[in-house]
Amino acid sequence: MRVYYLEIVTTDVDSACELYSQVHGVSFGDVDQNLGGARTTRTASGGLMGIRAPMHDGEKPVTRAYVLVDDIEAAVAAVAKSGAKIAVPPMKIPGHGTCAIFFQGGIEAGLWQL
Repeated sequence: MRVYYLEIVTTDVDSACELYSQVHGVSFGDVDQNLGGARTTRTASGGLMGIRAPMHDGEKPVTRAYVLVDDIEAAVAAVAKSGAKIAVPPMKIPGHGTCAIFFQGGIEAGLWQL
């Protein structure tokens, strides 16, 4: 299992980017509209970390890990069968792959297919 995308949703994007830059010695790029306006950086494992503001009033601050899968449709079906709620079904993100979000036991998590 490999986390491909670590998404942080916060009301203070600049402070969060500065914090992670100082602690981990990384630099965040410009806003990527295809990732909800996130500023991103590469992780040591080759994945991405993105920090963005909430996209709507109902979205709360969260840290959400997206695990890399070979077949997102099959993974979403397995997650749903286990009782998780599919919050965002597989969604193609131009230039990045396909992602999905699910909720299980109060935890928000994601799946990612390249």
